This record gives sequence, C-alpha cells and structure tokens, in this order.
Amino acid sequence: MYLKTTQKLEELEAELKRRSLWSPQAPSVEAMADTSPFSCESMAFENWVQFIFLPKMRALIADRQVLPSNIAVAPMAHHVWNDIKERHTLINIFDELDKLLSEAR
Repeated sequence: MYLKTTQKLEELEAELKRRSLWSPQAPSVEAMADTSPFSCESMAFENWVQFIFLPKMRALIADRQVLPSNIAVAPMAHHVWNDIKERHTLINIFDELDKLLSEAR
C-alpha cells in the first residue's frame, strides 16, 4: 500500500509541476495554520496539496503510520478544477488515490 500510494503522490507532484501549479514559495505562517477544510480560506487548492497534503502523506509513509482509509480529496479537486480541461489529469489522479486508499486492506 505504501508503494502504490507513494507512486500516486509522485504522479500528483509531477503533474502539478507540469501544469505550472508548483509554487517555489510556501504560503504564509497564517495561511499554513488555517484550519478550514483544504485551507480554502487562505490558499489555493494546489498550494494546500503541495504544502499540506503531500508532506503529511509522505510523513505517514516514511514513519510507516496507518494511511487514511476514508479519504475524499477528489471531490474538492472536481469542484476546483472541473472547468479547466488541462487539470483533468490531476482530478483523475485524486480519483485513483481516493479509490486506492479506500480499498479494503
């Protein structure tokens, strides 16, 4: 499970970079402390993915912690990116990641 999840996270990072959605600068300390879902009140979804989601998932994998089993990031990806055809690959990666993590273990 860790290997497959790592592969999906790497796909996600590569696609964010390919679409020029990878930021060289982290959001402010205040934005990083935002507790709203997906930090949507203080940063773009792609920033949340880069600076919060990916690091947390990678830390879980590195520490061999239990991965989330009831994950639903794909609906937010659909909500934010559905009208932008160039970002449908990102949506598909989240669909696959949600499905992967929701499978019986």
